[in-house]
Amino acid sequence: MKKVDLLSTFYFRHATKEFDPTKKISEDDFRFILETGRLSPSSGGNEPWKFVVAQSEEFRRELAPHVYGAVRSLPTSSHFVIFLARKGLTYDAPYLVEQQTQVKGLPIEIYRSMKQAYSQFYDDLHLDTERALFDWSSKQTYLAMGNMMTAAAHIGIDSCPIEGFDMDAVNALLDNKGLLGSDEFGLSVMTAFGYRSKLPSRPKSRRPMDDIVQFV
Repeated sequence: MKKVDLLSTFYFRHATKEFDPTKKISEDDFRFILETGRLSPSSGGNEPWKFVVAQSEEFRRELAPHVYGAVRSLPTSSHFVIFLARKGLTYDAPYLVEQQTQVKGLPIEIYRSMKQAYSQFYDDLHLDTERALFDWSSKQTYLAMGNMMTAAAHIGIDSCPIEGFDMDAVNALLDNKGLLGSDEFGLSVMTAFGYRSKLPSRPKSRRPMDDIVQFV
């Protein structure tokens, strides 16, 4: 029954382009969605994310000209989340040291002894530029976003992931609002949450399993 329930959640979820603006997600339900994001996995357990919930009408109006992928979803959604990714997570970055030793409880001596292993990891993944490090962090935010969207669908709440935006303009707006810290974060992706205004016009379609899975 649990498998059936979970698959029903995935069949229910679809990219909702326009929401019913009269229906709002309860505080309890949205906290549940946020908690699934907070508990999401990340590479090394680094949690390189920040979730900015854009609720004020003024902020949404300022954001709107730069988010062409959310022309209908931004003004009608109950909650609109901007996912930020941390920059510069090198081995000795203060945040990473604090995360591993204070949050995850790794003794500092053990962490320092792992420098060679971290160096090899960074080399193997070609994490040798600021852009590569940011993209690595950004990948983790998609794990959190996916979990939040699934959790929302599981309790009957719709969502829409959004990548259609002017990266530079939105980053500038967020920076002016003091939301990026001291250049600690950058924009990764966005998601609108709410209740669909109408049923999907067509059933969910995906490629057959045999097209996408290969056992070797």
